Amino acid sequence: MKLYNIFLYAFLSIGIFTSCEKDLDIKLEDDDDLLANDVFNTRDDYRSALGGVYANLSLIGLDVNADGRPDTANLEGIDDGTSQYIRGLFSMQNVSTDEVIWSYENDPGIRDIQRNSWDDNNVFVLSFFSRASFQISLANEFLRQTTDGKLDSRGVSADLKSEIQTFRAEARVLRALSYYHLLDLYGRAPFATENDAVGFTRVPEIKGEALFNYIEEELLAVESQLLDVNPGQNYARVNKGVAKMVLAKIYLNAEVYLGKGKDRYTDCLQVCQEIINSGYSLNPNYLNNFNADNNTNGAQNEIIFPVVGDGSSVRNFGGASLIIQGEQNAAGFEPTPASLGVEGFTTLYRARKQFSEKFVSNPLFVNDSRNTLVTQDVSTDPTIATVDRPIEIGADFTDFSKGYLVTKYSNIKSTGQPGSNVTFADTDFPMFRLADVYLMYAEAHLKNGGGDRAAALGYVNALRERAFGNLSGNITDAELTLDFILDERSRELYWEAHRRQDLIRHDKYTGGSYNWRYKGGTPNGSAISDNFKLFPVPASSRAANPNLGQNPGF
Repeated sequence: MKLYNIFLYAFLSIGIFTSCEKDLDIKLEDDDDLLANDVFNTRDDYRSALGGVYANLSLIGLDVNADGRPDTANLEGIDDGTSQYIRGLFSMQNVSTDEVIWSYENDPGIRDIQRNSWDDNNVFVLSFFSRASFQISLANEFLRQTTDGKLDSRGVSADLKSEIQTFRAEARVLRALSYYHLLDLYGRAPFATENDAVGFTRVPEIKGEALFNYIEEELLAVESQLLDVNPGQNYARVNKGVAKMVLAKIYLNAEVYLGKGKDRYTDCLQVCQEIINSGYSLNPNYLNNFNADNNTNGAQNEIIFPVVGDGSSVRNFGGASLIIQGEQNAAGFEPTPASLGVEGFTTLYRARKQFSEKFVSNPLFVNDSRNTLVTQDVSTDPTIATVDRPIEIGADFTDFSKGYLVTKYSNIKSTGQPGSNVTFADTDFPMFRLADVYLMYAEAHLKNGGGDRAAALGYVNALRERAFGNLSGNITDAELTLDFILDERSRELYWEAHRRQDLIRHDKYTGGSYNWRYKGGTPNGSAISDNFKLFPVPASSRAANPNLGQNPGF
């Protein structure tokens, strides 16, 4: 997949970011700073600068060593791989839930994440807070460099100025996306816009309802300036559908962010209907959404916003690459490196028992194409007998013979050919998909958001018909309940960075009404307190910026 010349050089050479914290140091690639006017001359310069904002979702930095592997990240003081945007999001939204276990608990910070015992010194808590804040800084700088006054001073033509207004709208949505992630994970954020002074400053904090309102206002303000939805065209660029998707997400979770009784389910349903009517379509093959050619195999019509992977230009241990690497079985057993189109790491990730049961407790799901669980050790050597894997991982996470594996993501194309690189996958991470919109519509309807019950049932059954290839998995009207929706969201959207948010919204994350293996640190799971609905603001960030508050319980 092409990252369409996305690089951070323009911003890194300017070197004038606004940051909220001293610990989020931006490591410049060149000590000889260039003036902005030397960087922004042509249309391609502005496209590349905007590309730098997009690239922060995929890349960790620009430096590579002699064999093309990532060398250093542009965030200092944080492990390079850990600092990648999607790796952090996946760890916090999925590894902290019933869906997945990371095998190597000696890796810094991961034990506390997957046992729900994190504190404000956790490296994952810091890395995502920093990466998302850096994303906001990148967007702010692009917006500073593209004001009417700046463009006029550079003699930019009227046609290019008009196109740059679209670029600016995209940057504002990307900024709102990171503010949304900070709202969802931390409940608060350092607040900086293009109107703040450049340099490393102690910016104020924004949280709760004020942050929610800011995200909503930004997304509504830029809608008319964004590209129309045209699936298959301008792939991986922010368009009106992406902005609506972030709106739908904050509306769906409004009671979590704003408090009970402050729901926005009617708005959520309305926006979901607008997205559904805008031209996206389901890929007939569920797994095409997670293959190495998911930018061209029809999945580009379902994926509303991907984070791009590319074996030639996106080389770090994050994104879909790390997930695919981590799906491998031990040597000689399926899934082998060749079957996934990769080499390297083995058995990083396995499914927790409670997630596996969503597919194996009912024989109906044997024929569900979304069921990618590996329940047996099947050797590539036909003389070695097949062995059933136990569903329980066990106390020793490094005993790779236990627990079910998952093969949802692949670096193999839909045509059967491998991706371009066996270490770094070509597979894009689907941050938002149309399937999610169908399920959000159904949930919002069940929560008195209006709409039509027959339509909600139809959207759910469209996903089931895709999954089963026929009507055998369709549900009845009576089966369309909130408990069903929660389980179905896991079956449809597992390992796509939604699960923690979904469990919190359904009051299943904290407390003890629903426990999963190693929740709260105990083998059978235990209740955790409500403060774990949020992650804490990192201690080092608060030390550097006293304007930042802290969440209760930390």
